[in-house]
Amino acid sequence: MTNPNGPYPGRQLFIGTTLSGNFAVVYLVTGRSPASRERKATPVDSGVIIGPIGNQPYDALRHYTGVKYDKVSGVMAVSNGIQTDAIFETYRLLYNTNSIPAKDFVEKLLDGAQAEPDSLHTPRIAGVISGTADNQPVFIIGIKRHDMPAKAFQVEPAPGTLYGISTYKGGLENPEGFDPRAGIPKIEFKGKTAIELAEYLFEISKAAYNGDDIRVCAVGGVRADDKHTWQVAMRNR
Repeated sequence: MTNPNGPYPGRQLFIGTTLSGNFAVVYLVTGRSPASRERKATPVDSGVIIGPIGNQPYDALRHYTGVKYDKVSGVMAVSNGIQTDAIFETYRLLYNTNSIPAKDFVEKLLDGAQAEPDSLHTPRIAGVISGTADNQPVFIIGIKRHDMPAKAFQVEPAPGTLYGISTYKGGLENPEGFDPRAGIPKIEFKGKTAIELAEYLFEISKAAYNGDDIRVCAVGGVRADDKHTWQVAMRNR
């Protein structure tokens, strides 16, 4: 299988479940420029940072919290920028106050973040896995393009299926923002662990630009049977 978004998805995320029904997320970072590829995924307490390699200076567009999760409620948020923390805190609050974790909140927060102020108007993307007061799972993905309001989707993945979204449609030469009206891609995953998931998305996303592998890292997460603990693993280039 190859990446369902083509050779250059940019930043990409998928959420869903394993075949055994465990909640799962995976986040992919790719880049065409050397500066974009000089990054790595690093675990921190209850999350993963996409940060610089070595002594590279901090860049607010390239360096951010990519994944954040709660060890009590099991809420997990993943995104390509500054919106990760805001989405995580919002849905953790909704969970703790027994409020409905509607997709509208993702849309409002993405609209607030706006598309990135770069030459490609890189969209903001996000995913969140939460639950309701009666323990019903909620899976939400969303995107904010510069030329349209943010759009979020609540998906109901079958076992072994993850639905996703990416910043770009997949063109290496002329990247264009992903259009959510064209349908939501999905991947089939037969593994069980976070590292298997990270490796899977990383391997199906192999592509080169100007002779260099565009892949930067992939982060996989699988929620354990206790419904709260997340196992997270990374594959760096």
